[in-house]
Amino acid sequence: MDQKPKPPKQRINNTTATAKSYLCLPRFRPTTTTTTATSTSHPRRLLSPAISLLDRLREAVFRLIMLSALSSATKSTRKQPDRAAADPRENRARSYPSESSHYSEAVADCIEFIKKSSVTAGDDRRDSSACSARNSAVDGARGQPEREDKVSLELAEEIIQSMEVGMAFRDYSGRISSMDFHRTSSYLVTASADESIRLYDVANATCLKTINSKKYGVDLVCFTSHPTTVIYSSKNGWDESLRLLSLNDNKYLRYFKGHHDRVVSVSLCCRKECFISGSLDRTVLLWDQRAEKCQGLLRVQGRPATTYDDQGLVFAVAFGGCIRMFDARSYEKGPFEIFSVGGDMSDANVVKFSNDGRLMLLTTKDGHIYVLDSFRGTLLATFNVKPVLSDATLEASFSPEGMFVISGSGDGNVYAWSVRSGKEVASWMSTETEPPVIKWAPGSPMFVTGSSELSFWIPDLSKLGANVARK
Repeated sequence: MDQKPKPPKQRINNTTATAKSYLCLPRFRPTTTTTTATSTSHPRRLLSPAISLLDRLREAVFRLIMLSALSSATKSTRKQPDRAAADPRENRARSYPSESSHYSEAVADCIEFIKKSSVTAGDDRRDSSACSARNSAVDGARGQPEREDKVSLELAEEIIQSMEVGMAFRDYSGRISSMDFHRTSSYLVTASADESIRLYDVANATCLKTINSKKYGVDLVCFTSHPTTVIYSSKNGWDESLRLLSLNDNKYLRYFKGHHDRVVSVSLCCRKECFISGSLDRTVLLWDQRAEKCQGLLRVQGRPATTYDDQGLVFAVAFGGCIRMFDARSYEKGPFEIFSVGGDMSDANVVKFSNDGRLMLLTTKDGHIYVLDSFRGTLLATFNVKPVLSDATLEASFSPEGMFVISGSGDGNVYAWSVRSGKEVASWMSTETEPPVIKWAPGSPMFVTGSSELSFWIPDLSKLGANVARK
């Protein structure tokens, strides 16, 4: 019987054969209930149910991961204020301790008291007995004598009201135009219209050195991180350069050229070798102490006042009734926040942060002192004094713990206010007709004023009574 020839075998591609072989496996055979439009639309699911199952598992895990990440991101976003991402200071807690350098002062009859004194913030007080016991135990273990008793003052209105001049240097032949305390030593530097720079050791109540700058004049002066190196601005009308001066050997270490008019504001960064300066030429320049050329330039629309915050992360520029906050690492992007002070368009004189960075103040030529929350820009208090009629600067200063503000006035008087209550606490009359330069010594119950003389103000011990607590 003739057999019919078998038809030739047809070649099929490997993909089809593989697909058929997978579909023939009973374990992965698709059913009518699972074969939907969604499954057929995915080519890999038709070709490989095993791969489809793995894909579904991967997708499920991926969705869980994404949902978890999205949930945590949403929670963290809700906990932070709206501008937390823009303000570099938001990375730290707002209720941080104050960084106060404990200066020991020697002023007239109160030398020993000032040497043992320091200002204590009311919110940061510790158990004195525990501290004393621990210190005595440590000294005893080291074979050292016990430490002498300390006098700690929590500044209150009664202490502010008791303050009077304990010592004064009256050998100036011109008004003091600027002064600065060093952050980690007991040194004070002053600049005056008699073209002199003077270095004082406050702890020993002595003037260590006087340097004359007859050629360039001197207007503003401030310490660098080194206690015998300063940066100062000229006041001769033809050279507006800033100069880095070594007080040890009276040598210029560097010149900073860039401004074309009088420099009215200089502020150093406490954490880096950087500083900023503002000028009547309506520019703010950013500098590195190691380079002669400026590292950045900001143009402003008025007389600028500048300052760095306590961590060097943020600097502020005030002019035209507003304070503009810049991230020091990306200032070229512009201010991340602008705080208004109620439409006061008079020239900004001084802008400062408190020692802990939580508050800031601004003084203007019209005699207004504004105190703001440095994070939110909320106006906390406004103090008013006589307007400044001359080219002098109205300066104000926070007390070490930031609870009080002291300021000069256009009539030469000195005033003190409570930030919490907004009320005037004390005032001291003067025969001067221009506002004095004024600075509170960091961590000490003492402030200094500079006019035609340099005066150190301290509490009167006879009026303190129970306000002094010995530790």
